[in-house]
Amino acid sequence: MRTPRMERNRVGWWAFVLVLLGAAAFIAHSFVGILVLGTFGYYATRPISNRIEGLVDSKRISATVTALVVLTPVLLLLAYAGLRIFTQAQQAFEGTGITQFVARYTGLAGIPDEQRGQLLSIVQDPASLLGGSGGSFWSQIQPALQATNLLLGGLLLISLSVTLTYVLLVKDEDVADSLAELVGGSESTAYAYGVAVDTDLESVFFGNLLFAALMSVVATVTYYATNLVAPGELHVPMVLVLGFLTGVASLIPIVVGKLVYVPVVAYLGFQATQSGSASLTFVGAVLVAYFLVLDILPQSVLQPYVSGGRINPLVLLFGYILGPMLFGWYGFFFLPIVFVLMLEAYRIVLPELIHGEPIEPEATVAEDAGTDPQEAREERGDLPEGETAERAEKRDGDSSPDAS
Repeated sequence: MRTPRMERNRVGWWAFVLVLLGAAAFIAHSFVGILVLGTFGYYATRPISNRIEGLVDSKRISATVTALVVLTPVLLLLAYAGLRIFTQAQQAFEGTGITQFVARYTGLAGIPDEQRGQLLSIVQDPASLLGGSGGSFWSQIQPALQATNLLLGGLLLISLSVTLTYVLLVKDEDVADSLAELVGGSESTAYAYGVAVDTDLESVFFGNLLFAALMSVVATVTYYATNLVAPGELHVPMVLVLGFLTGVASLIPIVVGKLVYVPVVAYLGFQATQSGSASLTFVGAVLVAYFLVLDILPQSVLQPYVSGGRINPLVLLFGYILGPMLFGWYGFFFLPIVFVLMLEAYRIVLPELIHGEPIEPEATVAEDAGTDPQEAREERGDLPEGETAERAEKRDGDSSPDAS
């Protein structure tokens, strides 16, 4: 029996916990970019780390190799490509809203033009720190130092994100066990919801990472082949950067590589207007080839095979497009996470809440729109042996000819 003193203690502890939750929310808001990027890195590389762990039999070694060899180059290439594409957009569309739009997507909106120029110079040529294009060394030192601080800040962001990914890869089982105890065990609805979200996020981010890597290779080879056969002065600039950006753009369903290859074709068309009708015919052929290789191929062949398709592509479409518009660069990863959380809450929790029924640890609506929590728990070995056998028997019955 609870006494008034015990109740006062509980109220005091709840107040203390709420203060700590508020502090945690403030910290998370202050470093949301690191948290989101680290979460993306974890889910995008977890299957790779698990595969390496099976070979080396060490979770720490597999996490270290995955974080340093797989994730770090991807994040560095993303940062460099974003800086290059913004610089090109600024040169091509200076004074228009397109420049600010690209700046928001690449995270460069709040950086003055002079510092952006210095930052790109440092990335392309570190020796530029020793002097500038004009004036004395001392006249160049202040903007160079400011650009260096920006570069170091970006590298720190990537380093902390990779470190967070490493910690999650090493400690994920301990974190999962602790959360299971906190929410009432593996039989609870909260645990089923967490398992469904966890599986969905791995499907989305790992599938997307693999798909973007494949499309980056395909796009780079395609642009390089264009330069090999292009007549006259026609050429595709920044082949590696544009190939990588095409792979990233291919993550957006329906849009796929159009965000990159259409401007590339337009650029070739502008060059062709200076060269004659034969070059314009070549540009038309390039447009058809790009449409087949960088649009139809990823949507009809690669994406269904690689990405798995647990989540409706339209959900990801809005997540990838609206995320950076709402939150900046990290919204590209953050809003898909939020959409997955919302989708699983709608499938598992909301119907029973509305109808006033007991909330069960299973999806009762839109069953094909995401992960089946029971199947995910079965794959993890969280279901009791009797229930696992019962579900297997039910699947066998559903798949038999008599069931139809």
